Amino acid sequence: MTDRNRRGFRNLQKNKGRTAYMFLLPSLIGVLVLFVIPYVDVIRRSFLDGTGQKFAGLENYRTVLSGQAFQLASANTVRFLAVCVPVLIFLSLLVAVYLQKGKRPGAWIRGVFLMPMAMPVASIVLLWNVLFTRNGFLSDFLGIFGVDAQNWMNTEYSFVILVFSYIWKNLGYDIILWLAALTTIPQEIYEAAKVDGAGEKECFFLITMPNLWPSLFLITTLSLINGFKVFREAYLVAGDYPEEHIYLLQHLFNNWFRELAVNKLAAGAVLMGIVLFALIMIFQKLFDRQT
Repeated sequence: MTDRNRRGFRNLQKNKGRTAYMFLLPSLIGVLVLFVIPYVDVIRRSFLDGTGQKFAGLENYRTVLSGQAFQLASANTVRFLAVCVPVLIFLSLLVAVYLQKGKRPGAWIRGVFLMPMAMPVASIVLLWNVLFTRNGFLSDFLGIFGVDAQNWMNTEYSFVILVFSYIWKNLGYDIILWLAALTTIPQEIYEAAKVDGAGEKECFFLITMPNLWPSLFLITTLSLINGFKVFREAYLVAGDYPEEHIYLLQHLFNNWFRELAVNKLAAGAVLMGIVLFALIMIFQKLFDRQT
């Protein structure tokens, strides 16, 4: 290749790079304006007092961390995510593996699991009211066995109901992700393993799981993020101050916003952002180490 051809090739590469940046520029501007700049402003406000005029240092963080409401909401949120995310990932993986094998009931099972994704939140709340209020189906059913009727969303069992709501709502979404990951595994590997005498158990643990491990980071991260969206159902069913077992960080932030406690809201948002970022980095390091 002559020097003239090399220069032409470099110019062509530069022009392609400029064209790519021009296409990306609108999205980058949108992310900057709608996400980066507002979050930087939140960090700034977390160091100011309630009026937003005076520098308060770390006082907002000390106030938030020492508050009983924040401690209760944090504990409930951690407990909720620690229960929901592993259960959801485990159940969705089992169902996805079952569907991938092409079992007979697979077609209608897909519809059953995907139906909650298409249901509006208001419809889910109406369903929960029909099932779990004092005059709901659950109270009527348990009344047969002599159990007193009660509003189950205002008891300690509300946590179990919220867990069930999260899993029921997001199971189909995770199943789709697992199915997409399962389709990337060549069937020839399974056929070769079965020729060598491997059974279903060996194929699952020695072929399926190692090939699904890279997808586990994405599915775990998305499941963790979706765990914070369950607040909508809890809020519409139980209001601003639900039973203490389902009083989550989202309830606390919503109440701070309603009270215009911007300084505490900003400090809490920064703390939650740091924790989420740390968790995602830990997950990424853990899964990268295993691949």
